[in-house]
Formats: sequence, C-alpha cells, structure tokens
Amino acid sequence: MKPIYDRVLLKISGEALAGQQRFGINEAMTRKVAQEVKQIHDLGVQVAIVVGGGNFWRGRTSKDMDRATADYMGMLATVMNSLALQDAFLALGVPTKVQTAIEMREIAEPYARRKALSHLEHGSIVIFGAGTGNPFFSTDTTAALRAAEMDVDTILLAKNVDAVYDKDPALYPDAKKFSRLTHMEVVEKDLKVMDLTAATLCKDNNIKIHVFAIAEEGNVMKAVLGEDIGTIIESEAPMMEKIKKNLEEKSKKSISVLKEDLNTVRAGRANPALLDKVMVDYYGSPTPLKSLANISVPDPRT
Repeated sequence: MKPIYDRVLLKISGEALAGQQRFGINEAMTRKVAQEVKQIHDLGVQVAIVVGGGNFWRGRTSKDMDRATADYMGMLATVMNSLALQDAFLALGVPTKVQTAIEMREIAEPYARRKALSHLEHGSIVIFGAGTGNPFFSTDTTAALRAAEMDVDTILLAKNVDAVYDKDPALYPDAKKFSRLTHMEVVEKDLKVMDLTAATLCKDNNIKIHVFAIAEEGNVMKAVLGEDIGTIIESEAPMMEKIKKNLEEKSKKSISVLKEDLNTVRAGRANPALLDKVMVDYYGSPTPLKSLANISVPDPRT
C-alpha cells in the first residue's frame, strides 16, 4: 500500500469525538480515531491534526454572552479534545505533541511553526489546539491556516456525513451528493463544507480538501490511499487536467475496441450490417456502434 500524500492535516469535529452520546468525550471513539490515524502514520505519512470543540461548547451558539468570551471558551474546549487525542496516541506508542495558540506551557507547547514542522519531520503527530488564538475565527479556518503553514498535501476533513451535499441529507432525502467540486463552486454555491473564511483561504492557497465520514471504518486509510470516497475539493486546473486525462484514456480504449472489432469484419460486399457487432466504449459502457451513429453506403455493391 502506497499513500498518495506525504503530509496531511486531519480536521476532526468535536462532535465526532463524542460519538453517539453527542456531548463530552467518548473514549472508545477517541481510541478508534487514534488507531485509524496510527495506520497512516505507520505508512510514513506525516500527520497534523486540528480538532473542534463542539462536543463541549460552540462560541457562536451563545445568545447573551459576549462573543469574544464565548469564542475563548470554545478554544479551551478544543484544548481538552487535543489532550484526549494525545493521550490516546501515546497509549498506542505514537509520539504526539500538542501545540496551542494560547500559551498553556504546563500542558502543551505554544504554537511555533518551525518547531511544528520539525516535529512532523521527526515522526511525531502534531495536534493544534486553541484555534487561531483569536475570537471570531472557527476551527475550520484554523485548519486552513495551519494547512497552509505546514505546507500539507491535503486537508482530510473528517465529518459526521459521508460527503458534500447540496443540502442537509438528514433533512432532505433528495439531497444531491457531490464527488468532486472546485473551491469556487463551494464558495459560489454556499455548500457549508466549511465557513466562507476557511473556504476562501483554501481557494487562495490551492489547498486540496477531502471530505469523508470519520465514523466509517478505514476511511482515513482509504482517503490517504486515494480511494474514491466522499468528496474531493480542489482548484479548477488540477480537476480539468484529470478530466482531460480521463477522456483521453476512454478515447484510447474506444479506438482499441473498435480496431479489434473491425479486424473481425470480413472483406467483401460493403454492407452496414457488417458493423452490427462492433461495440465502442460510451461513458464506461460497451455500446453498439449503430446505436451511436447512422451508418450507410452509397452503393452496397462497392
């Protein structure tokens, strides 16, 4: 198994650590996340993590409290989750550092970019707590900012839903699932993958995002190995290049199949019926040539 990424940033929502209880920390879920991340770490992938705090507190949900104070409380919630994850990793024998944007030297290192990069390069997992250290910025924005600073190959956006939809699939059964999107589409369609500030930061810095469900067993490994799960969000140029390459491959396959079928056609009297058995690849499905084109000859005797 060869991973397609060398360095990733995993963004985990606080709710994911709560599991079915929806509040606090579910130790079984925390161990599960740690075990899945350890698997990709064992393959040599460098892993940075940003974790939310919604399982304890969300600053923006407070109605009467001062917003800055509420946001600082949310940052403390992310630190609690960071320490819980660190403990789970250490129990598995994985070296792990926690860095916080607000100094708490007794329990974590203060955030320092070069030191974080050094930790990653020497095989430690680095967990970033306390958001950006500033109110009014979400942990999604923290993930985008740290991804740019750590020069990661992609953000693995582990959520409670399995992909990006045009509306909430829990409320709307007809919600449309996207397999691929551009950053611009996320912003223009207001798809709520992450807040606008984070989405714009990813777009401006060409940071690839892979959205998938954290609850499904093995999804972190599948994402790192490049398997087709969830939704991939990237800038328009790489996506168009992949579409072009895919079309070229399909065209080559179609031509190859056509040549093979034409080799089975007997020479002699020209007759459109001779091509009845010729199949071509049409959007991935073998299709009779006569279904796609009108075939005729001016004189059936020639």
